[in-house]
Amino acid sequence: MNLTEAGFVAGWRLIRALPRPVAAAAFRAGADRAHRKDGGGTRRLRANLRRVVGPELPEAELDALVRAGLRSYARYWMEAFRLPSLSRSEILAGFRLDGADKLAADVAAGRGAVVALPHAGNWDAAGAWVAATGWPMTTVMERLKPEGVYERFVAFRAGLGMEILPTHGGPRPAFDVLVDRLRAGSVVPLLADRDLSARGVEVDFFGGRTRMPAGPALLAIRTGAPLYVASMWYEPDAACASIEGPLPLPAEDSAPLDERVRVVTQRIADGLAAGIARHPEDWHMLQRMWLDQGPQGAPTSAQPPATTGTV
Repeated sequence: MNLTEAGFVAGWRLIRALPRPVAAAAFRAGADRAHRKDGGGTRRLRANLRRVVGPELPEAELDALVRAGLRSYARYWMEAFRLPSLSRSEILAGFRLDGADKLAADVAAGRGAVVALPHAGNWDAAGAWVAATGWPMTTVMERLKPEGVYERFVAFRAGLGMEILPTHGGPRPAFDVLVDRLRAGSVVPLLADRDLSARGVEVDFFGGRTRMPAGPALLAIRTGAPLYVASMWYEPDAACASIEGPLPLPAEDSAPLDERVRVVTQRIADGLAAGIARHPEDWHMLQRMWLDQGPQGAPTSAQPPATTGTV
């Protein structure tokens, strides 16, 4: 076991043993230290949030937003470490979903549903809530390095009732398994605001160009399953989410498949942007996001970051 894996093991064992107020205070203090240190992740978050809020927001207010974003991200990790110790009733009480009736109807009808998620709020709490509600749920997970960390995260999420597929290296391609699960009536939530393959669909997002994964759109087009876009955020007492949709899908004979996927992925991007704009402090994007960004997240041109006028 290396130091990274040991750190996660310690987190799962120790953080859940602490009283919640003590754990929350410790993670909040850690977030504030990260804010003061202003390392690479913090600078990228700052650049990403500048895109969201636009050039007019004063620097002092942006700085406060960055601090709130780091605290939100710390809260996510604190709650993730504590999730395995929660009872089913505590999991159900700790998450609220506006639009749950839509998913309930989809599962009951056996048609399943695809839900495009942002890296925001607490997606692990959302997945645990879906499983605790009694709905079948399958998703994919990037193969983290080292392998021991990946395996522990798979075990963590599987222990909460989620079926986790690797993005690559599984017995069958993940896409084929997801098609089968949707046709069997499962909920398939997929993080959709950042492409990890460098083969994603180029879209407009807050006035800049970025790539997002084609999977959510392609799955909905292939299976006919309803496709929703989620907004995720924190309230003081719970992680929250709402879903919009189902999104309209182009008719099969309206355009080639790649063009239909592009159209639907842009619709997903627009829905994600609307939710992020409502709760920017809960968008946990500490990585390079736009195609014109340099290594630290700042635009490579001298122009001020653009904003979208639609959200």
